[in-house]
Amino acid sequence: MDRGIAAEDLVLSPLTNQWESAAAMFEFSDYFESQGVYYPTRAILANFWWRLLAYVIDYIVVLLSLMMLLLGLGLILAYTGVNSSEHETATGDADTAGAYTVLRLLVLIVLIFYNAAFEATRLQGSIGKTICKLKVVNAAGEKLSFGIALGRNFAKILSSMVCGLGFFSVLWDKNRQAWHDHLAKTFIIRKQ
Repeated sequence: MDRGIAAEDLVLSPLTNQWESAAAMFEFSDYFESQGVYYPTRAILANFWWRLLAYVIDYIVVLLSLMMLLLGLGLILAYTGVNSSEHETATGDADTAGAYTVLRLLVLIVLIFYNAAFEATRLQGSIGKTICKLKVVNAAGEKLSFGIALGRNFAKILSSMVCGLGFFSVLWDKNRQAWHDHLAKTFIIRKQ
């Protein structure tokens, strides 16, 4: 370990007399965890329910943040004297539907960038994932770059198609990966 061994370095295991990646060996687990490397073994892969709980927490955090931002913006507009009744039109329902669509799109974009930004930090996951002790890692157990994390989160749009089947695939996939995890070659692990 004093030599600065990397997670993907091959080490001769004294127990099996075979070469294995250093991150896969139990003897190095504490060392790599101190370096922020969590090798995705079957025993520590996060199940669907932990991932769902983290998503719900993140959705609430983002929604409350946006609501506070919009409330603040509304207070500023009210304070400056902008009167919304001057801008009313006969198509009030169409305006409401358009505003709702814009709000949903805004929440989606904020969630994508929110998750990507947190996954590329030392936390290796969003606030919800941190609360649930989940980490997003690549195949070597290392943290993601911002580009990979952003691509992974944009790929969640594909996972949401077909009634969310891509998310539910975590239930039967041997590596507990959703479609967006397969595309980005990432894993969600639960730190014990």
